[in-house]
Amino acid sequence: MAFMAAVSRAALFSRAGIIRSMSNIPENTVYGGPKSQSPDHRVTVTQIKQKHNKGDPITMVTAYDYPSAVHLDSAGIDIALVGDSAAMVVHGYDTTLPITLEEMLVHCRAVARGAKRPLLVGDLPFGFYESSSIQAIDTAVRILKEGAMDAIKLEGGAPSRITAAKSIVEAGIAVMGHVGLTPQAISVLGGFRPQGRNVASAVKVVETALALQEAGCFSVVLECVPPLVAAAATSALQIPTIGIGAGPFCSGQVLVYHDLLGMMQHPHHAKVTPKFCKQFAQVGDVINKALVDYKEEVTSRTFPGAAHSPYKINPADVDGFLSELQKMGLDKAASAAAEAAEKINSNKSK
Repeated sequence: MAFMAAVSRAALFSRAGIIRSMSNIPENTVYGGPKSQSPDHRVTVTQIKQKHNKGDPITMVTAYDYPSAVHLDSAGIDIALVGDSAAMVVHGYDTTLPITLEEMLVHCRAVARGAKRPLLVGDLPFGFYESSSIQAIDTAVRILKEGAMDAIKLEGGAPSRITAAKSIVEAGIAVMGHVGLTPQAISVLGGFRPQGRNVASAVKVVETALALQEAGCFSVVLECVPPLVAAAATSALQIPTIGIGAGPFCSGQVLVYHDLLGMMQHPHHAKVTPKFCKQFAQVGDVINKALVDYKEEVTSRTFPGAAHSPYKINPADVDGFLSELQKMGLDKAASAAAEAAEKINSNKSK
């Protein structure tokens, strides 16, 4: 009987248009609810390889938070790299070395929420993959599981890092390699110095890139190397190369979000602006002007004006409100409210 009663109620609700099909989309809300996550719209490693095979340039930009991720998504960028460069451009350190895995995971999750289309690649931060292949796999797994990334990037060079890349790939995780100027190795390199500028160094760039390909990497970043060295590496490899300060002969290009937008950033960048970076905008100047204008309007009390003070009390309730304040012994507050009401009315009449 209980079952039949439940069926009758369901039929009644259905006829009344009340019953809804099971869905993860709620009823009308302020923000419209979550959007369906369609994997068909996400750029994949396979699609990156297909672009490379067709000779189509690949675009990659760093992202560190939800707003930057949304911008990359809207622009149709192929790959969003959550780089350990966040240490410098977001956290204000002099190098990429101090950023932790936990901090990287926060950045990864924020970017994953904002970028629905690009392939998401998360950097393995310094100190969390060098000790052993097991450590490297564990960190890579966390980047995917907790950071919601699609792949990881690691800086190659040393044999142990090549081994780590191979182990991570064998664990079922896509890996992007990185050769040339590897910022995590500045202690060995003697600073942020370009690589491949002599025979031995140029050969090492190509050899390392080939080793990363052999380890199973699906692509390799070439940073701060002469164009002819990048051209040689790109020709020697069967996987795409992503250049940054490596000239026009790579399979694609990557720039730091803050650099290409011309934003005000870390003093290190202000002193040593990357010669390879083209500023496609001067967003920093726009931001500074907006902040100065805001400060001036607040100081001069021209903001907020009537246009930005939209919430009104019913005129019929003003006297009642003032009366209640006086009953509470808040005569000063009542006077302030009355004065504000008078100013509002006088502004309306102008």
